[in-house]
Amino acid sequence: MRIPRIFTDQALAEGEEVVLDQNAARHLVSVLRFGPGDGLILFNGAGGEYRAQLLTTASKKTSALVGQFSTGLAPSPLAITLAVGLSRGDRMDWLIQKAIELGVTSILPLFTERSEVKLKPERAAKKAHHWQEIARSACEQSGQNMVPTVALPITFAQALQTPAAWRLILDPCANNDLLSVMAGYSSTAPNTPALSLAASSTKSEPPESVLILSGPEGGFSDDEISLARDNTIARVGLGPRILRTETAPLAALSVLQAQWGDWR
Repeated sequence: MRIPRIFTDQALAEGEEVVLDQNAARHLVSVLRFGPGDGLILFNGAGGEYRAQLLTTASKKTSALVGQFSTGLAPSPLAITLAVGLSRGDRMDWLIQKAIELGVTSILPLFTERSEVKLKPERAAKKAHHWQEIARSACEQSGQNMVPTVALPITFAQALQTPAAWRLILDPCANNDLLSVMAGYSSTAPNTPALSLAASSTKSEPPESVLILSGPEGGFSDDEISLARDNTIARVGLGPRILRTETAPLAALSVLQAQWGDWR
């Protein structure tokens, strides 16, 4: 049986007893039917993880004894920030979950011209908290120990100020596909990559960080595409098919991790 991984927002140290929150306790005791002596893994987002053992499973207190520390799964060498247009229903939840499973470093939800989701500040804060819980659960499932940040929603213009070694915007109308643009990436001019395959057999070192801008239902407006171009953001496509708002960024993440990240 796979050892369950549990996130906790408290400090962890070998030999200490920690009390688990109600959600974690319910999952371990009521769903998995764990009892005293059963093993689990604890992590708090500070890096690394700890073997642990359940001590008590009382209704008002479920605790565990923290055991040996391990570095666990290392983060991808490619730090990816995904700035994505807000989408309706549970699509945003699903996208955040899957993006984190694919190793994204941080997520910036975006208000864009074609976004149909409108959030007042209080509602936006509640959404951000909800998305951060999804991020933690995704890390529990996928084995990651560094929990990505899901920020409060920001505007498209604000997202353009996000620093990264290479910045790209997904556009199905772009003349250049992601793989070709990556092949021509130049570390000397990262945000104006060559648009053809490099002639030399000597390849540039891949970037350490990437910003992906991905649109809502209906995509980015022409004005937003132009603004991105004016801010030296590379415009790239993802092949011949039009992908849904929740599919496109995941396809881009997969390509980036396979070429430059920890899938190599």
